[in-house]
Amino acid sequence: MVCVACLLPLFLIPVVNALPYLFDLILSKVYRLFGWEYRRPERAPPACPYKPEAKKNDEDASESKPLGQPHVAAAATDDKKEE
Repeated sequence: MVCVACLLPLFLIPVVNALPYLFDLILSKVYRLFGWEYRRPERAPPACPYKPEAKKNDEDASESKPLGQPHVAAAATDDKKEE
């Protein structure tokens, strides 16, 4: 047997996903009562939270600097050497 507390999230997920649509439905009814026009706001589509790693070419790997030395600091020290 499965406890009710374990099944609760399964029933809450569809309700939470439907909240924006229910909110728009209720607001459109309220606006219609007042004779106003309700326009639904544009919502951003769901995006994947994980970004794929950038692929590095062999040339890019040899030119890259270690993480501890930023490129800007290296350029500033090169300017001082020229003077």
